[in-house]
Amino acid sequence: MKNLRYLFLILTLQAIITSCFMNLPVEDLTPPAPPKNISVINADKRVEIYWKKNSESDVAGYNIYYSYSYNGKYTLLGSSKTNYFIDTGLRNGIKYYYAVTAYDYNNNQSELSFDVAYGVPRPEGFNQSIFDCRRFPNNSGYCFSKFSVVPYNSQDADFYFENYQGNYYLVVHDDSDIKDMGLTQDIYDITFAPNSGWSPTKDEIAKVGHTYVIWTWDNHFAKIRVKNITPDRIVFDWAYQTVKGEPMLKPIKDPNRIISETQRKIIKD
Repeated sequence: MKNLRYLFLILTLQAIITSCFMNLPVEDLTPPAPPKNISVINADKRVEIYWKKNSESDVAGYNIYYSYSYNGKYTLLGSSKTNYFIDTGLRNGIKYYYAVTAYDYNNNQSELSFDVAYGVPRPEGFNQSIFDCRRFPNNSGYCFSKFSVVPYNSQDADFYFENYQGNYYLVVHDDSDIKDMGLTQDIYDITFAPNSGWSPTKDEIAKVGHTYVIWTWDNHFAKIRVKNITPDRIVFDWAYQTVKGEPMLKPIKDPNRIISETQRKIIKD
């Protein structure tokens, strides 16, 4: 009988110990998936970065990194609790690549996102006016590189406004091109310059709410969005890419380009 009591005691202790170990919390060592659908909006000396929210329930936030090349060393910019981040104080005309990681409440961090997402900040302006070249020839053209109003027939005029018998036109000189990109909500809706479809007559009908891309004589791309038209003038917003030949007025990502994490370097501060 004594042996049975000892055996029962041992089995009871084993059950208690097993139960204690089974109730211990399991350490989470699994990082979230890398964020996807990274997109970038260019602005003047700043870039806005968006991405799709991760589906994991334990994601606590995101870290945002930048590099000067896709395959280069990525440096931490900052963190965000949402799927949005603004990189400010940038230099216009410099290409910045961006990647995002997700981290959970146990500080497990994902790999860098694989989307090719970059920005090339460029100057922009709002509520600029120029006037009808027939009545106000000295104030009817605009020069993007100088950010200034110029005469329509000046060599510096990238485009000008003309009221021809009640019809309103945006006109470029023979060594430049222009294309109406259609109705847009704002200046940021047009992502990049077109490859074709430029106006053979070097002009487009000016319409309120339409955005136009201009390929300047010195191989720069710009866009304007008409906000108001009167018989005497137009009012427009504009953006100008200072990098020669760069068609990305607002960059887009290439989701089809995938590269191994080992091919990129990262600094995680």
